[in-house]
Amino acid sequence: MDEAFGETGREARGRTVTGLVLLVGGLVGLAAAFDLTYERIASLIDPDHAISCDFNPVLSCGTVMNTWQASVFGFPNPMIGLAAFPLVVFMGLLWLSKVELPRWIALGFNLGALGGLAFVSWLIFQSVYQIGVLCPWCMAVWAAVLPIFWFTTIRNLSTGAIPVAEDWRDAVDDVLRFHWIGLTLLYLAVIGIVATGFWDYWSTLL
Repeated sequence: MDEAFGETGREARGRTVTGLVLLVGGLVGLAAAFDLTYERIASLIDPDHAISCDFNPVLSCGTVMNTWQASVFGFPNPMIGLAAFPLVVFMGLLWLSKVELPRWIALGFNLGALGGLAFVSWLIFQSVYQIGVLCPWCMAVWAAVLPIFWFTTIRNLSTGAIPVAEDWRDAVDDVLRFHWIGLTLLYLAVIGIVATGFWDYWSTLL
């Protein structure tokens, strides 16, 4: 038992893992958002600027930046990351520091993570099936958002912040017990979408 925080060893490990996932995921997402924002500004200042994440016709941040999907709300999407990922890092540090968060904050953050997952899912669909080009740093953001959402949700389910009806308790307990499988399935789904959507290109590399 962690006497200072009033939790079992398993609960303490879960909190620590969640905090680390948010800290690392937030830093990765922030780094990618910062670089994408920098590259966007640099390309506007100098049209001949060589974008660092332009590798070939399929892996090209620059191509994606020039689409309407890259500025859905009237400004570059990475600016959302510049605002959101510091909050993710902060939440990770709070959990690592054993700060007992009010339920409304935990749920509000979970709702934000769900919104991030929905937005990323839409961007994945747009990149694969509409734009036909992948942005490497955008994919880094995708890779960060998945565990941020998943571990936040698992944490809130395990602590009771997200209420669960008695009829669903056994099923939720199974999800909590084997939560790594759920995250693995999320990654496999994204990998499958990207692999099939660009199979003609990947097959030339084999």
